Amino acid sequence: MQRRNWMILVASVTLSACVGAPSAGVSPGRYEVFGVGEGDMLKLRSGPGTGFNEVLGMPNGTEVQVRECVSTGATRWCNVTLATSGQVEGYASYAYLRKK
Repeated sequence: MQRRNWMILVASVTLSACVGAPSAGVSPGRYEVFGVGEGDMLKLRSGPGTGFNEVLGMPNGTEVQVRECVSTGATRWCNVTLATSGQVEGYASYAYLRKK
């Protein structure tokens, strides 16, 4: 019986790590793009991952409103809208966002 419970626990932890689970420690609010290389842009994507289409590129200093973040693999992706236009929405890598 204990072994069965242990296997269920391991399976549920493994599954939750694979599925995009909400990411702790990221609070919704206003952020800005930073750390993008000279002449490059942070890609805003249609979903949380590099396999999703690019919506647009955001240079350093672009302000966004973070709604929530999810982790897929080792990367944390945040659902954001542009601060200047709430109509433009997508996912950006949290590694290039900092709180305003």
